[in-house]
Amino acid sequence: MKNVKLWLPVIIWCALIFFLSSIPDLGTGLGRWDFILRKIAHMAEYFILALLIYRALKGSSNLTGFSLIAWTFIFSFLYAVSDEVHQFFVYGRSCEARDVLIDAAGIIIFCLLVKFNKKFSEKILF
Repeated sequence: MKNVKLWLPVIIWCALIFFLSSIPDLGTGLGRWDFILRKIAHMAEYFILALLIYRALKGSSNLTGFSLIAWTFIFSFLYAVSDEVHQFFVYGRSCEARDVLIDAAGIIIFCLLVKFNKKFSEKILF
């Protein structure tokens, strides 16, 4: 039951990302701000995904330290890549390496916070 509580949020968040990536046009009509807001959203959604994966790995495995951060990055980054591939097949969407890099920025920010802020990383297992 503990593993379900840890991994179910990861699955739900991944499903939400998948669903949003299935929508042909998520534009807000705000011109340049639309682009900026969508890129910030990319970073935020993958920051949250990294947090959820870190939490699940921390609570369900023996990983610690750098290994825990590395596997968090790897799983989150692979999902970002798969999301872009998924968008390639969605009418009105595109598959762009730039978006993977923006997603990776959110993941890296999370990993750096965990690495350099002990209080933050200790509070993640809620």
